Amino acid sequence: MDIAVSEHVTYLNKDREEEFEKVFKAHFKSLHAYARTIVRDDIMAEEMVQNVFCRLWEKTEQIEIRESVSGYLYRSVYHESLNYLKHLKVREAYQNYAVNNMEHSNNTSHNLELHELEYRLENALKELPEKCRTIFQMSRFEELKYQEIADRLQLPVKTIENQMGKALRLLRIKLVNFLPASILLFFLS
Repeated sequence: MDIAVSEHVTYLNKDREEEFEKVFKAHFKSLHAYARTIVRDDIMAEEMVQNVFCRLWEKTEQIEIRESVSGYLYRSVYHESLNYLKHLKVREAYQNYAVNNMEHSNNTSHNLELHELEYRLENALKELPEKCRTIFQMSRFEELKYQEIADRLQLPVKTIENQMGKALRLLRIKLVNFLPASILLFFLS
């Protein structure tokens, strides 16, 4: 990579795409293997490395590398991976909290509200166009990623993204008067 060294500070030159590509090719496999040992998921490891390279490319003028480029990349992948794992732990803790709260609140009004929510959600889903409903259900209920849905339905990922956006907008409109804002954001974002 075109590197300017000034008082032990390295700057990457964004104008040299070829050099950036060389750095990417030289380090991607080893960084991916490293990330995989941390996150224990091949696809997410690839995403961690790609995030690091994207951020490096986008903020190349603002990033000062005070070590080797390789050292900087490994440290960045390490932090990116740890942030991802922290995010997973927070999400899991919230899900456990929500499940425990639902299990422990057996009062009649709560059960009625839950039943009403299920009824309204079911009706709102029925009103969605078929493709939109199918994509939403695959994403939210089967927990598939957009790429997996696209592969199964043999559609472009962009179509999946557009249909999910449409489904979320329509469901927000249908359920806005029923759900508190925080719950609405959790289920429909």
